[in-house]
Formats: sequence, structure tokens, C-alpha cells
Amino acid sequence: MKHFTQMLISWGPLGVFVLAFVDSAGVPNPSGTDVLLLLVVIARPELAFLCAALGILGSLLGTLVFYQIIRTGGERFLDRYTAIGRGARFRAWFHRYGMVTVFIAALLPIPFLPLKALAACACAMGVSRSRFMLVTAAARIPRYAGLAYLGAQLGENSAAWIKGHTWHMTALAVALFVGLYALLRWSERKPSPAA
Repeated sequence: MKHFTQMLISWGPLGVFVLAFVDSAGVPNPSGTDVLLLLVVIARPELAFLCAALGILGSLLGTLVFYQIIRTGGERFLDRYTAIGRGARFRAWFHRYGMVTVFIAALLPIPFLPLKALAACACAMGVSRSRFMLVTAAARIPRYAGLAYLGAQLGENSAAWIKGHTWHMTALAVALFVGLYALLRWSERKPSPAA
């Protein structure tokens, strides 16, 4: 694995693209793309923008593959367990609010938010491809751009900064979830304009 990581680092921005694609396509790699992006930018700060752009592109292309795989096989499996009773209520709730959780998990590297499981539920439960991709892009753009900026500005101190701000990111994730959830609830209660 160390040899593979060194090879990706030597590829520079292209390595970030490859790892972002593989990770988003469903191969487990917790925070691997984040770490690789930081390592490449720390080594070559002038490539920060290119690393972020290729990380975003790789992630979105991998997400398309992941979406297609789950939509092809996952929907039948979930239909069996979410058609009636509690499963049906979960399905309705997730279809309405689940993309908020997918957004938060894709935006912030918080270990207790399992992005792949949440994303798989969203795909299998019929979230449209365009909505899924928009939510992924809205999360990945600031995440990878922020990491590239951090790496270019702080260099070797980037990892220490992230570790020192883990609780801040957790609090931000909770606040974002509550705020987005409240916004969704409010928009649902708004009376529709008279025709």
C-alpha cells in the first residue's frame, strides 16, 4: 500500500484524480483522497488549484459510476425491505431529508458519518441522478478547494491544523444538518401560492 501511495504522490494532480475517482466509485478509502491532495499540494503548492479541480472531477465521475451500480442492483434489494411498515416510513423520510445527511458527510471528513452507506441509500431509494450529482458537487467543491488552500498556505502544518479543529468541524456538521433540516421543514410548511 505504501508503494501505491508513493506512486500516486509521484503522479501529482493525476494521482489525486485517480484516487478521487476510485474512492467515489465505491472502493473504501477513508480520507485517502484528502490526505493525497494535501501531500501533493504541500510538495507542490503551485499545483493547488489543479489538484482541487482534478479531485473534484475525479470524485464526480466516480460518483456517476457509483450511482449507476447502486441504481442497477440496490433498488431491488431495498424494495424488499422498505415497502411496508417501518421500512416505508424510513424510505419516505430518507427520500425527503436524506440528501442533507449525504451533503454533510461529503462535505466534512467526519468518521461517524458513513458517506458510502448514506449515498447508497439515496441512490437505491430513487433520488434522481441530477440531484445526487448536484449535492455531491456542492459538497466536494468546497471540501477539496479548502484542503488545497490549506495545504498551500500551511504546508506541513496542515495535518496539525485539521486535528486541532476536529471538534469545530463536528460542531459545523451538526449545525449544518440542523439548519438544512429546519430549512427543508420550513419550505414544506410554506403555503403554495394561489393559482
